Amino acid sequence: MTTEQITVVPSYIAGNWHSPAAQGGTEVRDANTGEVLVTVTKDNLDVAGAVAYGRQTGQRELAKLSLHERALKLKELALYLNERRKDLYEVSFKTGATKIDSMVDIDGGIGVLFTFSSKGRRELPNSNVILDGPTEPLSKDGSFIGTHIYTAMAGVVVQVNAFNFPVWGMLEKFAPAFIAGVPTIVKPATPTGYLTEAAVRMMLDSGILPEGSLQLLSGSARDIMDHLDYRDMFAFTGSASTASKLKSHRNVIDGGVRFAAETDSLNAAILGPDAVEGTPEFDAFVKVVVNEMTSKAGQKCTAIRRNIVPAAQVDAVISAVGKRIDERVVIGDPRVEGVTMGALASLEQLADVRGAVEDMIAAGGELAYGRLDAPAVLVAPEKDAVAEGGAFMSPVVLRWNDARNPMVHSREAFGPVSSVIGYSSVDEAVELAAMGAGSLVATVCTNDAEAMRALSLGIAAHHGRVHILNRETARSTTGHGSPVPHLVHGGPGRAGGGEELGGIRSVKHHMQRTAVQGSPNMITALSGVWHTGAQQSLAGSQQFGGKPQNVHPFRKSLAELKIGDGFVSDLREVSLEKITEFAHETGDTFYAHTDQAAAEANPFFPGIVAHGYLLVSWAAGLFVEPAPGPVLANYGLESLRFITPVAAGDSIRVTLTAKKITPRVTDEYGEVAWDAVLHNQNDELVATYDVLTLVEKTDSTYANWNG
Repeated sequence: MTTEQITVVPSYIAGNWHSPAAQGGTEVRDANTGEVLVTVTKDNLDVAGAVAYGRQTGQRELAKLSLHERALKLKELALYLNERRKDLYEVSFKTGATKIDSMVDIDGGIGVLFTFSSKGRRELPNSNVILDGPTEPLSKDGSFIGTHIYTAMAGVVVQVNAFNFPVWGMLEKFAPAFIAGVPTIVKPATPTGYLTEAAVRMMLDSGILPEGSLQLLSGSARDIMDHLDYRDMFAFTGSASTASKLKSHRNVIDGGVRFAAETDSLNAAILGPDAVEGTPEFDAFVKVVVNEMTSKAGQKCTAIRRNIVPAAQVDAVISAVGKRIDERVVIGDPRVEGVTMGALASLEQLADVRGAVEDMIAAGGELAYGRLDAPAVLVAPEKDAVAEGGAFMSPVVLRWNDARNPMVHSREAFGPVSSVIGYSSVDEAVELAAMGAGSLVATVCTNDAEAMRALSLGIAAHHGRVHILNRETARSTTGHGSPVPHLVHGGPGRAGGGEELGGIRSVKHHMQRTAVQGSPNMITALSGVWHTGAQQSLAGSQQFGGKPQNVHPFRKSLAELKIGDGFVSDLREVSLEKITEFAHETGDTFYAHTDQAAAEANPFFPGIVAHGYLLVSWAAGLFVEPAPGPVLANYGLESLRFITPVAAGDSIRVTLTAKKITPRVTDEYGEVAWDAVLHNQNDELVATYDVLTLVEKTDSTYANWNG
């Protein structure tokens, strides 16, 4: 390839693509052949312009959409990328990734979009305000209350990613920020940034994303932290040393920039004392170790670096790992059928990994399997060319006679390298795992529940995730090294102390939690959720505040229903006969409902009392509107609490209030949560709960129904 043919990886800033001159840039090569693919500019990019554009245009355009609307756009984007993922595969092969590696990176990233889209629409309100926790009464008469709300950060999130997952690493940070309503600026790693650029270009070409919600910096952005302040977040994945420098920036220390890091991690896999050779657990352990050594050529922040096994099993584990590699691992150009492990991302990375292994051997490690020169066998279209120019390395297993050698617990070879150390007791295994000084993940492989509990609880405080492996999960596990969007990805100490993913938790990481105080009416208006004491528009019993001219709320579609609309019933007397009838009909003959003397002896009851579920059933009968209409279905109750017992001769009434209205973006109906309160004849609180219903957006289906 001539100099004239070399292209520069472009940036996307302030709504435009920028391709600076190639002179003086960093050459990026095909990891398998050494062929120069592109250059990455060393010229400083317009970071200040990108930040300003995100804060202004990006924030404005994202704010026009609700949480649900943004979540739906993630689904649209996932479908769009899914149809074009094979094009990304072709680029991914050049990074040394096999087809399976590319699936983990590309399909995995797309899967994150699908997951966050689903969880966002299912678990969040269709607004831009999220309530956090219960209301706190701040006055005796209930006229002054407090609560907490989440709203979007006012700035941008800058994500700086490592080279090993150029698509997944970008999308797993982008998805929660986008739902939260915060624009993203992506800064990919140089060796594989051309794949990130291809994915970002697809995302922008889709036309799905609001303007300013996504920008790309391909090249030097050393001054990026200078342009951020308390409104912004900096999300970093990479080395602990770089993270430390970034965290010490004045805008983090004094300026309030939110800093999240996922860094070096000497993850461990612990083989339980019971998991001896020949058990399903031993086989599962060996399988996961080899998979973590060879997936992405071991270039994973979650890869297993330390295998902590019973001292008597060290030789057996090393032998079994080596045998499985010999039988199943084929190293070569990933574009060739049958190759299961590709090259490292670059020749520079290859040199770093080999150098780390040499240092570890010099410190006391023993080369128990593998070699440090080129692999003995390479599969490639042109073997000589690949062997000469590709960044290929044999998997390496190191044995350590001294399990407490500091080097095995402090030096990471970021490639297909794993160490085996022995332990003499479960307590020692816990101590050895903790010597990693904080890790992203550890596997505990055992079928002994007591050993599992001791190991898992012993190491939990030192890890972000514990993967428990035994014969029951050997086939179904998502794997030691595969973060899933539902659960937290991160870890304490050396691992950076950050949290990524974790479902809706990670959306809230991009939001500000604010305490708000005011009257029930004001807090209701602010949050979009009705609070006790706020205004109501009640139909029903005039005796208890209802107005006969008001329409029953179950006759209102979402287009007509308002927060605070409700219904109040008349009293209904509870007789001993009905209590007894309900007991025998349901089979719930608990003594409090059937035996007067036993019930009186109970400190909670005055004698025989009504079943709580009888009261809830009667409450439904008191508030229901039976004719067909906008209310399509009752799909559950939440937060049910029984407070005051109801004895024979007492009466109950119900007040039902529209508490939260959530239209579904993609359906002709939405969800309504109704605040339900039961009182007795003395106005004492009997029970509280939420009734959940599905309600039509417009009342068209039954508009002409006349019974």
